[in-house]
Amino acid sequence: MARGEHVSIWSIPERQGRGPRPAYSRAQITEAAVRIADADGLEAASMRRIAAELDTGAMSLYRYVPSRDHLIELMLDHVLVETDIPARPSGDWRADLALVAGNTRAMWLRHTWLAGLHRTRPTLGPNELRLMEFAIGALDVGIPVDDALTLLDMLNGYVEHVVRGEIERARERRRSGMTPEMWMMRSGPYVRELLDAGAHPMFERVVRDARLPHMSGEERFRYGLERVLDCIACALP
Repeated sequence: MARGEHVSIWSIPERQGRGPRPAYSRAQITEAAVRIADADGLEAASMRRIAAELDTGAMSLYRYVPSRDHLIELMLDHVLVETDIPARPSGDWRADLALVAGNTRAMWLRHTWLAGLHRTRPTLGPNELRLMEFAIGALDVGIPVDDALTLLDMLNGYVEHVVRGEIERARERRRSGMTPEMWMMRSGPYVRELLDAGAHPMFERVVRDARLPHMSGEERFRYGLERVLDCIACALP
């Protein structure tokens, strides 16, 4: 392998050549890494910490997982199984994409360390490929595949944007101890000053008429998701 070249973990056999049976599997290492990341964040899931949990030496794990990039690939694909999609699309593209979006959000909220990752390429692991087949298949309704990919980018962008915000707001609440209701109460006097000044009519409309700021996270997500699906519908035959 040339310097700087990345070889997918899925291209590297888990057991290479002859020799004694490995003491651990990639699945065991991955599960330990996910448990640690769930509890203490992604940075905590170091080879040293994983090795301690498995009661072995850190260097021994590199025989199974050559690098941290490979570990991240394994962790991402491991949690994607939680999207829990059927074997094939139902024929109702809207219901299928709503299922993907809702289950993806739930997965992110269970594994908040995902918000710290900014992927630039797919991992092409078995669970990601299964999800890709399902989502693209749901939009296999007579449109070019480039259109399907663009529409799925729009859907995924919405899901990631909303759930990152949910995760960050939850972290801020834990840090500050301030709930959204408390923030609104503290902001009340200043908001009333702005309304009395009458210089921001659109802001006044939001304060007086908008329901979105008062919705739960689930309600807000579903409201926006329906708007995104409406946009996708406009691009379909």
